[in-house]
Amino acid sequence: MRWKAPGGTGPGTHVRRPAGRHRARTRDSGGVSAVPEPRHEAATDEPDAAVSSSRRSLAVALLLGAAGAALALLAGGQVWSEAATTATQNGLPVSASGQEVTGVPAALAIVGLAALVAIFAVRRIGRMIVAALLTLSGAGTVLTSLLGGSDTGALETKAAEVTGLVGADVVRVSHTGWPWVSAAAGVLLLLAGLLALRYGRRWPAMSGRYDSPARPERRPGRAAPDPERPEEMWKALDRGDDPTRG
Repeated sequence: MRWKAPGGTGPGTHVRRPAGRHRARTRDSGGVSAVPEPRHEAATDEPDAAVSSSRRSLAVALLLGAAGAALALLAGGQVWSEAATTATQNGLPVSASGQEVTGVPAALAIVGLAALVAIFAVRRIGRMIVAALLTLSGAGTVLTSLLGGSDTGALETKAAEVTGLVGADVVRVSHTGWPWVSAAAGVLLLLAGLLALRYGRRWPAMSGRYDSPARPERRPGRAAPDPERPEEMWKALDRGDDPTRG
């Protein structure tokens, strides 16, 4: 307890101070710090957001790739163009399907679908190469579909087969909307490839449980002791053996 000397406030004067008021209260009655600890929710939210974005991009790429390949194969079997041949008086009608006009879009769709599946079997640079192949397959499907939509060579070939006359001309040429459907299918494959290029590094790969295990490295073992050495002969004598026997 502090006291105040009589005679005023001189150098030897002690003034009583209120206890506890000049100290910051940092602990509660239980001895635990009352200052709230910083939360790390923002740090944990970032990996969760990355995983969620990766899953969404994977699902969208699979949907686009499968739909694009199926649509391209469907469009390839439909009628793309129609006309009438001038080799006959009545103008015999002829038509050509997508496979007869060009079989490239359907073939590229199959390649793109195979590339989409192969993405999960490779890693790192191999995955990027396969994703680029998927992208090129989609772009090629779009280009060849648009070129086939204005082609008349297949109609002239069909007119020659029907009439038996080489070089039979065709008139009243019309094109259906299936070439545009095939081009749209190529766009879907192209988008799937772009997603694979952008997010493919984060996608999961096939399990390696069936891969051949790596062979353990062989460690050089200790060489067999030479029985002709003097110390080995003494050891044989200690064991009761005759070291002179061959």
